[in-house]
Amino acid sequence: MSFESSSNSFGPSWTVQRWTRASGVFVGATIPLLAILFLGPLWLQAGTVDRLTTLFIYVILAVMWNALAGYAGLVSIGHQAFFGLGAYAMVRLADAGLGPYPALLVGAALVALAAVPLAVFMLRLQGGEFAIGMWVLAALAHLCVNLDSLVQGETGTSMIALQQYAAGDRRAYTYWAALAAMAGLCWAVFLLLRSKVGTAAQAIRDNEMAAISIGVRVMAIKRLVFVLSAFGCALAGGLWLATSISFQPKTYFSVQWTAYMIFMVLVGGIGTMEGPILGALLFFAVETFWGGQGVLYLIGLGAIALLFALFLPKGIWGEVRQRWDVQLLSVGYRIEAIDEPKGERERHR
Repeated sequence: MSFESSSNSFGPSWTVQRWTRASGVFVGATIPLLAILFLGPLWLQAGTVDRLTTLFIYVILAVMWNALAGYAGLVSIGHQAFFGLGAYAMVRLADAGLGPYPALLVGAALVALAAVPLAVFMLRLQGGEFAIGMWVLAALAHLCVNLDSLVQGETGTSMIALQQYAAGDRRAYTYWAALAAMAGLCWAVFLLLRSKVGTAAQAIRDNEMAAISIGVRVMAIKRLVFVLSAFGCALAGGLWLATSISFQPKTYFSVQWTAYMIFMVLVGGIGTMEGPILGALLFFAVETFWGGQGVLYLIGLGAIALLFALFLPKGIWGEVRQRWDVQLLSVGYRIEAIDEPKGERERHR
């Protein structure tokens, strides 16, 4: 979609675009790519299916944290709260008799519902206060879950309901659920950011007082993005539980999950749609090849983050966009001058 105009008889014409040729090709290519991925369990080895499921979960986490911090300006270091609560809700609902995969979706919806009143309190905090407040919220959620007799404290429990499926079937169902969740959430965020809500969220991020002065409903926009990110992270937590079966609170409420989100977004490029996906792919590759190195793996992650902070502060995609002006998933507008003969400019006038 584009709009064209001419400035005057001496200046160049200009066009306002939402799509570029590159973005159109990329978006069109995602459809056959998703179709190929959908058929993955039919031709890929079991180990590859499991690894791809993990990748899909990482993409969900990165996109959700980026929507909150990169576009709404709400930096959280406690989003493991929603990850853990999503897994816990799935355990509770399955114990009540709901099927494990419906419990996954319903549990994430319940966490999102709980995030609505939480947003009333949390969004009153600003900057570092919000970040620390989210960490405190995650710690409180962890302590409350430990009090549940079903969970048995840090001993944890298992998703026995998942054992009704054969191993191969469970692997395929979880893979498809993760793929559908990743695709659905990515497109939901993309379409949201291309709407008036996305424009308002970016205005809030850039200058909240200025956004208020032009009539932006700041709290409503923040609450919407906050609840969406809670839903996505809760869904990711349930999917992780479906892959591992066992639920231990200290694992699911660990701050490492938020650290992973931050790493993926900052390395890929915060405030872009492409960056978190690219960061998730990089993190997945590093974990695949060096995840078994223990402490060295964690040191390596820290070193990579430090190098990017020093030499690529805008992340990989931020650097690519700045140098070559490439946008595959543009959520804004582009204004480009059109060079044309004077006669053509006169005719357009």
